[in-house]
Amino acid sequence: MEYQKIFDTHAHYDDDRFDEDRDAVLSALPGQGVCAVVNCGSNFLSSEKSIVLAGKYPFVFAAVGVHPQDAAGLFGEEDRQRLLALCRRDKVVAVGEIGLDYHYPHVKEIQLQWFEEQIKVALELALPVIVHDREAHGDTLALLRRYRPRGVVHCFSGSVEMMEEIVALGMYIGLGGAVTFRNAKTPVAVAAAAPADRLLLETDCPYMAPAPFRGKRCDSSLIVYTAEKIAEVRGVSVDEVLSQTAENARRVYGL
Repeated sequence: MEYQKIFDTHAHYDDDRFDEDRDAVLSALPGQGVCAVVNCGSNFLSSEKSIVLAGKYPFVFAAVGVHPQDAAGLFGEEDRQRLLALCRRDKVVAVGEIGLDYHYPHVKEIQLQWFEEQIKVALELALPVIVHDREAHGDTLALLRRYRPRGVVHCFSGSVEMMEEIVALGMYIGLGGAVTFRNAKTPVAVAAAAPADRLLLETDCPYMAPAPFRGKRCDSSLIVYTAEKIAEVRGVSVDEVLSQTAENARRVYGL
């Protein structure tokens, strides 16, 4: 079945896994029902690439920011000015992806400072944030409680109780291929319990391909498998999930 209104709120088409066929993949997406994609930066270079992609494809928008694992040294005034300049470019709709990642060894103090300072930039420019939170729920929540930015916690991996707190802060929950994985009990519980007007769909492509494509390169067309699983656990139609999440995405990104 062909679906429409597919809004992929988190992609990385600047990734080198798309170097050989990037234009072919992106050009095909509108014909596969994809109405919009937000391509997220993970450092200053990839943020620039995201802006270039947004300029080339009418349905692509850019988010700019530095991922916690890409933060090198403390955040300084030069970094702030560089981020501000990127945020003011055409079709930039969010600061991201930013956040905390304690899975791999990286200095926590540096991660925390970059996350905090990038939130401040987003607030200064009235932009939403796209938050990466991996094995750092407590510190992530602490900063979100303190600054209360608009935005989304992407690839959400927390509990239903954490989801409820994120929603209470006025933020959105990004769900992707993980809800389709075997034994994915917590993501499925979150998918079932989250308010309909706070859910966003994403791929995180080329990563996190849904079942039955797990381990292969992902792209926005595969988001339908995530939508189908969410529709199943919520007891609604796939079209309803796609329409609602696309509406939510337009709201949070001001489109």
